Amino acid sequence: MPYIIPDLCDQYPNVEVFDVIFNNYGGKTSFGGEVVTVKCFEDNSLVKELVSTPGDGKVMVVDGGGSLRAALLGDMLAEKAVKNGWQGLIINGCIRDIDIIQSLELGVQALNIHPRKTQKRGLGDVNVVLRFAGVTVKPGMYVYADNNGIILSNKAL
Repeated sequence: MPYIIPDLCDQYPNVEVFDVIFNNYGGKTSFGGEVVTVKCFEDNSLVKELVSTPGDGKVMVVDGGGSLRAALLGDMLAEKAVKNGWQGLIINGCIRDIDIIQSLELGVQALNIHPRKTQKRGLGDVNVVLRFAGVTVKPGMYVYADNNGIILSNKAL
């Protein structure tokens, strides 16, 4: 289902709006769903682990600390996310393999692209409260995104 973020903002004026710092890189330019959170810094071990599990239409919100030194998502993990039913990922960090990710039926918003992959050290946390881009994201909230921006709600819209 395509979402039109300006219309949702008009209809639900109490939604929170992420700071406008993200770029839309996925083949699915409009996406939304229940939030699963990941906190990691230059280590995408947990992203890799989660995209290998059933996504059930959810959106992974990843706080990579805003790092622009390595990519937290690449084509292989994005393909696994699609295969396992994830709607999309919102990444406070970078991605890579942009040409392939743009061809996938997956929503992906990130700060930028970077060719270097992260190290795999198994560091990070899942389903924790995240604070970045002017919002506080809790597991179980709902996030919606399109080319206009990203919004956050306590309930499904």
